[in-house]
Amino acid sequence: MATLTLTGVKKAFGATQVLHGVDLAVADGEMVVIVGASGCGKSTLLRIVAGLETPSEGQVRIDGRDVTPLEPADRDIAMVFQNYALYPHMTVFDNMAYGLKIRGLPKPEIRRRVEEGAALLGIQELLARKPRQLSGGQRQRVAMGRAIVREPKLFLFDEPLSNLDAKLRVQMRAEIRRLQKRLGVTSLFVTHDQVEAMTLGDRLVVMHQGHAVQVASPMEIWSRPANTYVAGFIGSPAMNFLPAVLVDGGGAARLAGGGAPIRFVDGPRAGGEGRAVTLGIRPEHLEVGGPDALPVVVDLVEPLGSESVLHGRLADDTALVARLPGAAALTEGMRLAIAPEALHVFDAATGARIDPAGG
Repeated sequence: MATLTLTGVKKAFGATQVLHGVDLAVADGEMVVIVGASGCGKSTLLRIVAGLETPSEGQVRIDGRDVTPLEPADRDIAMVFQNYALYPHMTVFDNMAYGLKIRGLPKPEIRRRVEEGAALLGIQELLARKPRQLSGGQRQRVAMGRAIVREPKLFLFDEPLSNLDAKLRVQMRAEIRRLQKRLGVTSLFVTHDQVEAMTLGDRLVVMHQGHAVQVASPMEIWSRPANTYVAGFIGSPAMNFLPAVLVDGGGAARLAGGGAPIRFVDGPRAGGEGRAVTLGIRPEHLEVGGPDALPVVVDLVEPLGSESVLHGRLADDTALVARLPGAAALTEGMRLAIAPEALHVFDAATGARIDPAGG
């Protein structure tokens, strides 16, 4: 087990700046998930921690020791790749044992570690098979087993579930989390799947265009996103964004499409009268309302059994998505009410979150 500290990590490929100074401290035994859209720099950051890429600037420390100039083999880490990276000509046993043989461990110790790792993952009966004889889920377990038997200070996962089908992904992410908690190994996990991130991480690092735009617990990020990018990325369906202006001295907002002002229940925002803002409201915080609610033109309804997802438009053509109880009456002339206590307020120009004055 170990701590991991990144200080001012930057990376450029030629004239293209991929990382813009990332700072991160991962506690001993913590599972931190790096999440973001394709091309945001998350895999590059993981490869820098692994030693597979050299940062243009900055420092990587494991347990307080500067490992920035060290080769991957000297960092005491284990990495699980997206494509499993198993040797096709070796058995499962030999794949799991290979790293230990390279390190010169005695044969009895190698066998003990491999058998214990296989028992932990429930793959004892697969030890004599070759990778081509395994399913995707079994190959993933072997890749994890190869990492576990090394007993490293740090686990690195590079989108390890992206090649699995939806049902198996759910099963494997639960298994990874259970194992990580049981082993207590400090872990860094990269994914583009926000559901995966929310369910796996003690904390999330949300990456956007090479910046770590928010580092916090999953529920903190869901309930208090730092900006419109984070708000739109975390949550499914994504948060609705409604253009508005502040009125009543910043204590309420009027939507661009008109209607009665929506009063903030947690206090006024800075900027006062006329400040352009973006109101964020999650689909689950909309409900079928009365005469003061917003009229919605219904474009599509997705019935999902216990709930229905409504896709519609407001009077000014702003798109709106609502997650409603499955039995909700969805009609052409329906109105949706916004829960004021669930509103998020962002600056229209910068996208940054605007909290209540003094809050």
